[in-house]
Amino acid sequence: MSKGTLIAIEGLDGSGKATQAGLLARALKDAGRDVMEISFPDYASDSSALVRMYLAGQFGQKADDVNAYAASSFFAVDRFASYKMRWGSFYQNGGIVIADRYTTSNAVHQCSKLPPEEWNAFLDWLFEYEFHLLGLPAPDKVIYLRVDPAVSQQLMTGRYHGDEGKKDVHEKDLEYLGRSRRAAEFCASKLGWEIVDCAHSGQMRSVEDIHRELICRLGLE
Repeated sequence: MSKGTLIAIEGLDGSGKATQAGLLARALKDAGRDVMEISFPDYASDSSALVRMYLAGQFGQKADDVNAYAASSFFAVDRFASYKMRWGSFYQNGGIVIADRYTTSNAVHQCSKLPPEEWNAFLDWLFEYEFHLLGLPAPDKVIYLRVDPAVSQQLMTGRYHGDEGKKDVHEKDLEYLGRSRRAAEFCASKLGWEIVDCAHSGQMRSVEDIHRELICRLGLE
């Protein structure tokens, strides 16, 4: 049997990735397709231990305190464990896998720690590492949910009911989120990601409206 299909949903924190991944999976299941949802980091697994330590600030209070290559390795190994233990066989046997974050998140968040002139070399290293050396499948399609960092911050503040202490080292740093947005725009353009604008004039579009566009972009309408 031929391998399956891997669709990655990417975006800044607060962009609605989990919601849209769930709606897409439901739509595909309703259409009779064999679908599995996955999410990264895989917080339910011990494989995410280093990721959790990093995001909690145990290696430094700012994201930049851990270099792009080390941080990428934390997330990549978590993905490797998830693939081997949870969804690899399903994917290899033709299933559709919907990922809320994937290697694409390393591309976005870790590129932002580097000067732009190093981004191409970093992406070459990242994809060689995850897709060839670790043997993870490359996504067949990436949907990038575009949200302005200021809107993203507002949404996260609402999510945590104003408790800034609940934010991780990525979420609490607006300057870092701005750099991540610029890196995401670069990656989306270079790698041919499908871009869905989630806000108009500083206001988030409805969940249903975004879902309809996502379905259209995937040719599933």
